[in-house]
Amino acid sequence: MKINSVSTVVRYGLLTIISAIMLLPFIWMVTTSLKDPNQIFALPPTFIPNPIQWDSYLNVLSSTHFLRQMFNSIYIGATVTIGTVLLASLAGYAFARIPFKGRNVVFLTFLSVMMIPGEVTIIPLFLFMRELGWIDTHLPLMIIPIFGAGGAFGIFVMRQFFKQVPAELEDAARIDGCSRFRIFVQIMLPLSKPALATVTIFTFLTNWNEFLEPLIFINSRELMTLPLALSLFTDEAGTDWSSLMSASVLATLPVLTVFFFAQKQFIESLAMSGSKE
Repeated sequence: MKINSVSTVVRYGLLTIISAIMLLPFIWMVTTSLKDPNQIFALPPTFIPNPIQWDSYLNVLSSTHFLRQMFNSIYIGATVTIGTVLLASLAGYAFARIPFKGRNVVFLTFLSVMMIPGEVTIIPLFLFMRELGWIDTHLPLMIIPIFGAGGAFGIFVMRQFFKQVPAELEDAARIDGCSRFRIFVQIMLPLSKPALATVTIFTFLTNWNEFLEPLIFINSRELMTLPLALSLFTDEAGTDWSSLMSASVLATLPVLTVFFFAQKQFIESLAMSGSKE
């Protein structure tokens, strides 16, 4: 018993130290956003701002385009997340439960999309979007992630989950006269909440942090997303660190909100998403 108690204390002690190390950059970002500009590079460095300054937040929020850019990121992220979840759940169920010729070949083709770096396809995609007249619009930022590597990842996660659902549930529902679509909606989807949470979090987080594609496809400042907006705080005159840290804190809040509400299902699905058939 003593050995177990000591190992438990050591384990939780290590986890606490690791958690503190991982939280330190975020805490430093928050405290820096509340500092006077003269305190940011003071030596020795001060961790707690004195006095607390809110001017940088007011400057960011009163910026002409920042709130619009935050709204752009939110609605693009929400659209991509909803579209990816719908596509991944339907395609994942089909790959896992519906037998058809060439199913494994098609699935491997989807997975191969995840192995191609985005930098390789960005120029052909730009030329294609230019022919469609979608440059300087949000359409490329929503269509490409849904049907690209993000969608393939979601399909993989949902397929792995659906393959673990006992076939007896479907057989019993089919005997009761349920159609395949009704089985999917009323049985499979309620059981797949952990996997859906995983796809939701990863998709929203990836899209929220995307920088390359908005940089390539967006020209107008009012259409920019937050990653591009954060880069605007640096110019030839230097970096406005107070405003940059304040904007970064504001940009982090939606991500923390999504994870807070879906963390339980996300943790439960970690083992499921990588399990074997």
